[in-house]
Amino acid sequence: MVELTKFFHGYLEREPLFKSKKVLQSNYTPENIAHRDDQIKTIAGILAPALRMEKPSNLFLYGKTGTGKTVVSKYVTSQILSVANEKKLPIQIIYLNCKLKRVADTEYRIIVQLAKEFGLDIPATGLPTDEVYKIFLKHIDSENKLIILVLDEIDQLVKKAGDEILYNLTRINFELKNVELSIIGISNDLLFMDGVDPRVKSSLSEEELVFSPYNALQIQDILRERAKEAFGEGIVREGVIEKCAAYAAREHGDARRALELLRVSAEIAERKNKSFICVENIDEAEEKIERDRVLDVVNTQPKQFQLTLLAIFDVCNLAESPVFTGDIYEIYKSFCGKVGLKPLTQRRVSDIIAELDMLGIINARVISKGRYGRTREIKLGIPSSTIPNIRTTLKESLNL
Repeated sequence: MVELTKFFHGYLEREPLFKSKKVLQSNYTPENIAHRDDQIKTIAGILAPALRMEKPSNLFLYGKTGTGKTVVSKYVTSQILSVANEKKLPIQIIYLNCKLKRVADTEYRIIVQLAKEFGLDIPATGLPTDEVYKIFLKHIDSENKLIILVLDEIDQLVKKAGDEILYNLTRINFELKNVELSIIGISNDLLFMDGVDPRVKSSLSEEELVFSPYNALQIQDILRERAKEAFGEGIVREGVIEKCAAYAAREHGDARRALELLRVSAEIAERKNKSFICVENIDEAEEKIERDRVLDVVNTQPKQFQLTLLAIFDVCNLAESPVFTGDIYEIYKSFCGKVGLKPLTQRRVSDIIAELDMLGIINARVISKGRYGRTREIKLGIPSSTIPNIRTTLKESLNL
Protein backbone atom coordinates (compact mmCIF):
# COMPACT_ATOMS: atom_id res chain seq x y z
CA MET A 1 0.00 0.00 0.00
CA VAL A 2 1.22 3.53 -0.82
CA GLU A 3 2.04 5.68 2.23
CA LEU A 4 0.31 9.02 1.54
CA THR A 5 1.01 11.00 4.72
CA LYS A 6 4.33 12.25 3.35
CA PHE A 7 2.74 13.20 0.03
CA PHE A 8 -0.05 15.21 1.70
CA HIS A 9 2.40 16.99 4.04
CA GLY A 10 4.54 17.89 1.02
CA TYR A 11 1.45 19.13 -0.81
CA LEU A 12 0.52 21.43 2.08
CA GLU A 13 4.07 22.80 2.33
CA ARG A 14 4.17 23.80 -1.34
CA GLU A 15 3.10 27.30 -2.33
CA PRO A 16 -0.31 26.90 -4.03
CA LEU A 17 -0.71 28.09 -7.62
CA PHE A 18 -4.23 29.33 -6.94
CA LYS A 19 -4.94 32.44 -4.93
CA SER A 20 -8.69 31.97 -5.60
CA LYS A 21 -9.94 29.10 -7.75
CA LYS A 22 -13.61 30.14 -7.62
CA VAL A 23 -13.05 33.15 -9.92
CA LEU A 24 -12.37 30.71 -12.80
CA GLN A 25 -15.55 28.69 -12.19
CA SER A 26 -18.65 29.13 -14.33
CA ASN A 27 -20.96 30.04 -11.42
CA TYR A 28 -18.84 33.04 -10.38
CA THR A 29 -20.26 36.52 -11.06
CA PRO A 30 -17.42 39.06 -11.34
CA GLU A 31 -17.81 42.67 -10.26
CA ASN A 32 -16.51 43.83 -13.62
CA ILE A 33 -17.97 42.12 -16.71
CA ALA A 34 -15.82 43.01 -19.71
CA HIS A 35 -17.24 43.75 -23.19
CA ARG A 36 -20.90 43.47 -22.17
CA ASP A 37 -21.74 47.08 -21.21
CA ASP A 38 -24.38 47.46 -23.94
CA GLN A 39 -26.19 44.27 -22.90
CA ILE A 40 -26.02 45.22 -19.20
CA LYS A 41 -27.52 48.66 -19.91
CA THR A 42 -30.25 47.20 -22.15
CA ILE A 43 -31.31 44.57 -19.60
CA ALA A 44 -31.15 47.12 -16.76
CA GLY A 45 -33.42 49.45 -18.78
CA ILE A 46 -35.94 46.67 -19.44
CA LEU A 47 -36.04 45.49 -15.81
CA ALA A 48 -35.87 48.93 -14.10
CA PRO A 49 -39.72 49.32 -13.90
CA ALA A 50 -39.65 46.53 -11.31
CA LEU A 51 -38.25 49.09 -8.85
CA ARG A 52 -41.50 51.06 -9.29
CA MET A 53 -43.39 47.79 -8.70
CA GLU A 54 -44.43 47.73 -12.37
CA LYS A 55 -44.16 44.45 -14.26
CA PRO A 56 -41.17 44.55 -16.65
CA SER A 57 -41.56 43.04 -20.12
CA ASN A 58 -40.70 39.37 -20.47
CA LEU A 59 -37.19 39.10 -21.85
CA PHE A 60 -35.55 36.45 -24.01
CA LEU A 61 -31.73 36.26 -24.19
CA TYR A 62 -30.00 34.03 -26.67
CA GLY A 63 -26.53 33.37 -27.99
CA LYS A 64 -23.97 30.56 -28.01
CA THR A 65 -22.59 29.01 -24.83
CA GLY A 66 -20.12 31.19 -22.94
CA THR A 67 -21.21 34.54 -24.41
CA GLY A 68 -22.11 36.02 -21.01
CA LYS A 69 -25.92 35.62 -20.95
CA THR A 70 -26.12 34.03 -17.50
CA VAL A 71 -23.41 36.12 -15.87
CA VAL A 72 -24.93 39.38 -17.17
CA SER A 73 -28.50 38.48 -16.14
CA LYS A 74 -27.30 37.40 -12.66
CA TYR A 75 -25.33 40.63 -12.31
CA VAL A 76 -28.26 42.90 -13.30
CA THR A 77 -30.83 41.03 -11.17
CA SER A 78 -28.49 41.04 -8.15
CA GLN A 79 -28.13 44.83 -8.52
CA ILE A 80 -31.92 45.21 -8.70
CA LEU A 81 -32.30 43.06 -5.59
CA SER A 82 -29.71 45.16 -3.78
CA VAL A 83 -31.66 48.39 -4.47
CA ALA A 84 -34.97 46.64 -3.65
CA ASN A 85 -33.63 45.53 -0.24
CA GLU A 86 -32.32 49.02 0.44
CA LYS A 87 -35.74 50.54 -0.41
CA LYS A 88 -37.60 47.67 1.30
CA LEU A 89 -39.43 46.74 -1.91
CA PRO A 90 -41.11 43.29 -2.09
CA ILE A 91 -39.19 42.02 -5.12
CA GLN A 92 -38.25 38.35 -5.41
CA ILE A 93 -35.86 36.93 -7.99
CA ILE A 94 -35.80 33.18 -8.63
CA TYR A 95 -33.11 31.62 -10.82
CA LEU A 96 -33.61 28.11 -12.21
CA ASN A 97 -31.20 26.25 -14.50
CA CYS A 98 -33.50 24.02 -16.57
CA LYS A 99 -30.64 21.73 -17.63
CA LEU A 100 -29.94 20.47 -14.10
CA LYS A 101 -31.02 16.91 -13.36
CA ARG A 102 -33.22 18.05 -10.47
CA VAL A 103 -35.40 20.01 -12.91
CA ALA A 104 -37.74 17.22 -13.89
CA ASP A 105 -39.16 16.11 -17.21
CA THR A 106 -42.94 16.55 -16.79
CA GLU A 107 -45.04 19.68 -16.35
CA TYR A 108 -46.21 18.40 -12.96
CA ARG A 109 -42.69 17.88 -11.62
CA ILE A 110 -41.44 21.18 -13.00
CA ILE A 111 -44.19 23.03 -11.10
CA VAL A 112 -43.24 21.02 -7.98
CA GLN A 113 -39.61 22.12 -8.46
CA LEU A 114 -40.63 25.74 -9.04
CA ALA A 115 -42.81 25.62 -5.91
CA LYS A 116 -39.76 24.39 -3.96
CA GLU A 117 -37.80 27.45 -5.16
CA PHE A 118 -40.60 29.57 -3.65
CA GLY A 119 -40.39 27.66 -0.36
CA LEU A 120 -43.41 25.40 -0.87
CA ASP A 121 -43.31 21.59 -0.66
CA ILE A 122 -45.79 19.76 -2.91
CA PRO A 123 -45.92 15.94 -3.13
CA ALA A 124 -43.79 14.71 -6.07
CA THR A 125 -46.70 12.58 -7.37
CA GLY A 126 -50.35 11.91 -6.75
CA LEU A 127 -52.20 15.15 -7.56
CA PRO A 128 -53.77 16.29 -10.84
CA THR A 129 -51.58 18.85 -12.67
CA ASP A 130 -54.37 21.47 -12.45
CA GLU A 131 -54.46 21.03 -8.69
CA VAL A 132 -50.69 21.50 -8.43
CA TYR A 133 -50.99 24.77 -10.38
CA LYS A 134 -53.72 26.00 -8.03
CA ILE A 135 -51.62 25.23 -4.92
CA PHE A 136 -48.59 26.90 -6.50
CA LEU A 137 -50.52 30.03 -7.56
CA LYS A 138 -52.22 30.37 -4.18
CA HIS A 139 -48.83 30.20 -2.45
CA ILE A 140 -47.08 32.84 -4.57
CA ASP A 141 -50.17 35.10 -4.57
CA SER A 142 -50.44 35.18 -0.77
CA GLU A 143 -48.85 38.65 -0.50
CA ASN A 144 -48.12 41.71 -2.67
CA LYS A 145 -44.84 41.33 -4.52
CA LEU A 146 -43.13 41.40 -7.88
CA ILE A 147 -41.35 38.25 -9.07
CA ILE A 148 -38.68 37.95 -11.75
CA LEU A 149 -38.26 34.31 -12.78
CA VAL A 150 -35.02 33.54 -14.64
CA LEU A 151 -35.20 30.29 -16.62
CA ASP A 152 -31.68 29.49 -17.83
CA GLU A 153 -31.31 26.98 -20.70
CA ILE A 154 -35.07 27.31 -21.24
CA ASP A 155 -34.79 25.20 -24.43
CA GLN A 156 -33.97 22.20 -22.19
CA LEU A 157 -37.24 22.76 -20.32
CA VAL A 158 -39.23 22.55 -23.56
CA LYS A 159 -37.19 19.54 -24.68
CA LYS A 160 -38.09 17.76 -21.42
CA ALA A 161 -41.74 18.73 -20.99
CA GLY A 162 -43.02 20.49 -24.13
CA ASP A 163 -44.00 24.16 -24.44
CA GLU A 164 -47.33 23.90 -22.54
CA ILE A 165 -45.47 24.73 -19.31
CA LEU A 166 -44.13 27.95 -20.91
CA TYR A 167 -47.59 28.88 -22.17
CA ASN A 168 -49.02 28.49 -18.66
CA LEU A 169 -46.17 30.48 -17.08
CA THR A 170 -46.56 33.36 -19.55
CA ARG A 171 -50.35 33.45 -18.85
CA ILE A 172 -49.95 33.24 -15.07
CA ASN A 173 -50.45 36.99 -14.48
CA PHE A 174 -54.10 36.70 -15.52
CA GLU A 175 -54.69 34.44 -12.51
CA LEU A 176 -52.72 36.42 -9.91
CA LYS A 177 -54.26 39.24 -7.86
CA ASN A 178 -51.38 40.36 -5.65
CA VAL A 179 -48.34 39.41 -7.70
CA GLU A 180 -46.76 40.52 -10.97
CA LEU A 181 -44.51 37.89 -12.61
CA SER A 182 -41.93 38.54 -15.33
CA ILE A 183 -39.90 35.87 -17.06
CA ILE A 184 -36.32 36.05 -18.35
CA GLY A 185 -35.68 33.12 -20.68
CA ILE A 186 -32.07 32.25 -21.61
CA SER A 187 -31.17 29.87 -24.43
CA ASN A 188 -27.99 28.66 -26.16
CA ASP A 189 -30.06 27.38 -29.07
CA LEU A 190 -30.54 30.22 -31.55
CA LEU A 191 -33.29 28.34 -33.40
CA PHE A 192 -35.16 27.25 -30.28
CA MET A 193 -37.98 29.80 -30.69
CA ASP A 194 -38.78 28.56 -34.21
CA GLY A 195 -40.25 25.38 -32.77
CA VAL A 196 -42.46 26.75 -29.98
CA ASP A 197 -46.17 27.62 -30.05
CA PRO A 198 -46.59 31.12 -31.64
CA ARG A 199 -48.59 32.24 -28.56
CA VAL A 200 -45.65 31.35 -26.30
CA LYS A 201 -43.24 33.03 -28.71
CA SER A 202 -45.10 36.35 -28.67
CA SER A 203 -45.56 36.32 -24.87
CA LEU A 204 -42.03 35.25 -23.99
CA SER A 205 -40.23 37.46 -26.50
CA GLU A 206 -41.71 40.84 -25.62
CA GLU A 207 -38.06 41.92 -25.60
CA GLU A 208 -35.21 39.99 -27.23
CA LEU A 209 -31.47 40.38 -26.89
CA VAL A 210 -28.77 38.52 -28.82
CA PHE A 211 -25.34 37.94 -27.27
CA SER A 212 -22.78 37.65 -30.05
CA PRO A 213 -19.66 35.51 -29.48
CA TYR A 214 -16.52 37.11 -28.03
CA ASN A 215 -13.50 37.43 -30.31
CA ALA A 216 -10.01 36.23 -29.29
CA LEU A 217 -8.90 39.69 -28.05
CA GLN A 218 -12.02 40.11 -25.90
CA ILE A 219 -11.48 36.66 -24.40
CA GLN A 220 -7.87 37.64 -23.60
CA ASP A 221 -9.18 40.67 -21.67
CA ILE A 222 -11.60 38.48 -19.71
CA LEU A 223 -8.87 35.94 -18.91
CA ARG A 224 -6.35 38.58 -17.80
CA GLU A 225 -8.95 40.15 -15.51
CA ARG A 226 -9.78 36.82 -13.87
CA ALA A 227 -6.14 35.61 -13.80
CA LYS A 228 -5.23 38.65 -11.66
CA GLU A 229 -7.70 37.45 -9.02
CA ALA A 230 -7.01 33.72 -9.45
CA PHE A 231 -3.17 33.63 -9.36
CA GLY A 232 -0.19 35.37 -7.81
CA GLU A 233 2.40 37.35 -9.77
CA GLY A 234 4.39 35.43 -12.42
CA ILE A 235 2.36 32.20 -12.21
CA VAL A 236 0.83 32.53 -15.70
CA ARG A 237 3.71 32.40 -18.19
CA GLU A 238 3.92 34.16 -21.53
CA GLY A 239 1.61 32.86 -24.26
CA VAL A 240 -0.78 31.03 -21.90
CA ILE A 241 -3.59 33.61 -22.00
CA GLU A 242 -3.25 33.99 -25.77
CA LYS A 243 -3.40 30.24 -26.37
CA CYS A 244 -6.44 29.79 -24.09
CA ALA A 245 -8.20 32.61 -25.94
CA ALA A 246 -7.29 31.15 -29.35
CA TYR A 247 -8.75 27.75 -28.41
CA ALA A 248 -11.95 29.34 -27.09
CA ALA A 249 -12.36 31.74 -30.04
CA ARG A 250 -12.17 28.70 -32.31
CA GLU A 251 -15.03 27.24 -30.21
CA HIS A 252 -17.48 30.05 -31.17
CA GLY A 253 -16.06 32.66 -28.75
CA ASP A 254 -16.88 30.70 -25.60
CA ALA A 255 -15.43 32.60 -22.60
CA ARG A 256 -16.63 29.91 -20.17
CA ARG A 257 -14.54 27.35 -22.02
CA ALA A 258 -11.48 29.65 -21.92
CA LEU A 259 -11.81 30.03 -18.14
CA GLU A 260 -12.21 26.28 -17.71
CA LEU A 261 -9.11 25.72 -19.86
CA LEU A 262 -7.05 28.09 -17.69
CA ARG A 263 -8.30 26.46 -14.48
CA VAL A 264 -7.62 22.88 -15.65
CA SER A 265 -4.17 23.93 -16.96
CA ALA A 266 -3.32 25.25 -13.50
CA GLU A 267 -4.58 22.03 -11.86
CA ILE A 268 -2.39 19.95 -14.21
CA ALA A 269 0.66 22.15 -13.48
CA GLU A 270 -0.01 21.87 -9.73
CA ARG A 271 -0.20 18.07 -9.90
CA LYS A 272 3.19 18.08 -11.64
CA ASN A 273 4.69 20.15 -8.77
CA LYS A 274 5.22 23.10 -11.11
CA SER A 275 5.29 26.64 -9.72
CA PHE A 276 3.89 28.18 -12.92
CA ILE A 277 1.51 27.48 -15.83
CA CYS A 278 3.07 27.10 -19.28
CA VAL A 279 1.72 26.69 -22.83
CA GLU A 280 2.23 22.88 -22.76
CA ASN A 281 -0.26 22.64 -19.88
CA ILE A 282 -2.92 24.24 -22.13
CA ASP A 283 -2.62 21.43 -24.71
CA GLU A 284 -2.97 18.78 -21.99
CA ALA A 285 -5.94 20.60 -20.48
CA GLU A 286 -7.66 20.92 -23.88
CA GLU A 287 -7.39 17.18 -24.45
CA LYS A 288 -8.60 16.33 -20.93
CA ILE A 289 -11.59 18.71 -21.09
CA GLU A 290 -12.59 17.47 -24.54
CA ARG A 291 -12.38 13.83 -23.45
CA ASP A 292 -14.29 14.43 -20.21
CA ARG A 293 -16.94 16.57 -21.89
CA VAL A 294 -17.65 14.10 -24.67
CA LEU A 295 -17.63 11.14 -22.26
CA ASP A 296 -20.13 12.98 -20.08
CA VAL A 297 -22.39 13.65 -23.08
CA VAL A 298 -22.02 10.08 -24.33
CA ASN A 299 -22.89 8.54 -20.95
CA THR A 300 -26.06 10.59 -20.49
CA GLN A 301 -27.54 10.20 -23.98
CA PRO A 302 -30.21 7.68 -25.11
CA LYS A 303 -29.16 4.49 -26.92
CA GLN A 304 -30.19 5.81 -30.36
CA PHE A 305 -27.95 8.85 -29.87
CA GLN A 306 -25.05 6.57 -28.86
CA LEU A 307 -25.57 4.28 -31.86
CA THR A 308 -25.53 7.27 -34.23
CA LEU A 309 -22.29 8.59 -32.72
CA LEU A 310 -20.62 5.16 -32.90
CA ALA A 311 -21.63 4.90 -36.58
CA ILE A 312 -20.11 8.36 -37.23
CA PHE A 313 -16.83 7.32 -35.57
CA ASP A 314 -16.70 4.13 -37.65
CA VAL A 315 -17.40 5.80 -40.99
CA CYS A 316 -15.17 8.87 -40.41
CA ASN A 317 -12.34 6.60 -39.27
CA LEU A 318 -12.34 4.66 -42.57
CA ALA A 319 -13.31 7.41 -45.02
CA GLU A 320 -10.84 9.60 -46.84
CA SER A 321 -13.48 11.49 -48.84
CA PRO A 322 -16.35 13.55 -47.29
CA VAL A 323 -18.93 11.62 -45.21
CA PHE A 324 -22.69 12.23 -45.59
CA THR A 325 -25.81 11.39 -43.58
CA GLY A 326 -26.66 8.46 -45.90
CA ASP A 327 -23.26 6.80 -45.26
CA ILE A 328 -23.83 7.05 -41.49
CA TYR A 329 -27.39 5.73 -41.73
CA GLU A 330 -26.43 2.37 -43.25
CA ILE A 331 -23.86 1.63 -40.51
CA TYR A 332 -26.28 2.93 -37.85
CA LYS A 333 -28.95 0.43 -39.06
CA SER A 334 -26.49 -2.47 -38.83
CA PHE A 335 -25.64 -1.47 -35.22
CA CYS A 336 -29.38 -1.32 -34.39
CA GLY A 337 -29.68 -4.92 -35.62
CA LYS A 338 -26.81 -6.03 -33.36
CA VAL A 339 -28.30 -4.46 -30.22
CA GLY A 340 -31.90 -5.42 -31.04
CA LEU A 341 -33.29 -1.88 -31.43
CA LYS A 342 -35.68 -0.72 -34.13
CA PRO A 343 -33.87 1.84 -36.36
CA LEU A 344 -35.16 5.41 -36.45
CA THR A 345 -35.96 7.04 -39.79
CA GLN A 346 -33.12 8.71 -41.68
CA ARG A 347 -34.74 12.07 -40.99
CA ARG A 348 -34.66 11.48 -37.22
CA VAL A 349 -31.01 10.34 -37.41
CA SER A 350 -30.32 13.58 -39.32
CA ASP A 351 -31.84 15.48 -36.34
CA ILE A 352 -29.51 13.60 -33.95
CA ILE A 353 -26.56 14.51 -36.19
CA ALA A 354 -27.64 18.17 -35.94
CA GLU A 355 -27.70 17.85 -32.12
CA LEU A 356 -24.19 16.33 -32.11
CA ASP A 357 -23.10 19.27 -34.24
CA MET A 358 -24.60 21.70 -31.71
CA LEU A 359 -22.70 19.93 -28.93
CA GLY A 360 -19.47 20.42 -30.89
CA ILE A 361 -18.66 16.68 -31.12
CA ILE A 362 -18.93 16.79 -34.90
CA ASN A 363 -19.15 19.47 -37.59
CA ALA A 364 -22.16 18.85 -39.83
CA ARG A 365 -22.54 21.28 -42.74
CA VAL A 366 -25.85 21.22 -44.63
CA ILE A 367 -25.21 21.09 -48.36
CA SER A 368 -27.60 21.01 -51.31
CA LYS A 369 -27.51 18.14 -53.80
CA GLY A 370 -29.81 19.89 -56.26
CA ARG A 371 -32.86 17.83 -57.19
CA TYR A 372 -31.68 15.06 -54.82
CA GLY A 373 -32.43 17.29 -51.81
CA ARG A 374 -30.15 18.31 -48.96
CA THR A 375 -27.76 16.32 -46.81
CA ARG A 376 -25.14 16.95 -44.13
CA GLU A 377 -21.40 16.72 -44.73
CA ILE A 378 -19.93 15.35 -41.52
CA LYS A 379 -16.48 15.77 -39.98
CA LEU A 380 -15.30 15.03 -36.45
CA GLY A 381 -15.06 18.10 -34.23
CA ILE A 382 -12.94 16.54 -31.46
CA PRO A 383 -9.23 15.61 -31.31
CA SER A 384 -8.57 12.15 -32.80
CA SER A 385 -6.61 11.19 -29.66
CA THR A 386 -9.82 11.27 -27.60
CA ILE A 387 -11.80 8.94 -29.90
CA PRO A 388 -10.51 5.46 -28.81
CA ASN A 389 -11.59 6.13 -25.21
CA ILE A 390 -15.03 7.36 -26.29
CA ARG A 391 -15.54 4.40 -28.64
CA THR A 392 -14.74 1.97 -25.83
CA THR A 393 -17.25 3.74 -23.56
CA LEU A 394 -19.92 3.63 -26.29
CA LYS A 395 -19.37 -0.08 -26.97
CA GLU A 396 -19.55 -0.92 -23.26
CA SER A 397 -22.75 1.11 -22.86
CA LEU A 398 -24.35 -0.60 -25.88
CA ASN A 399 -22.99 -4.12 -25.07
CA LEU A 400 -21.42 -4.32 -28.52
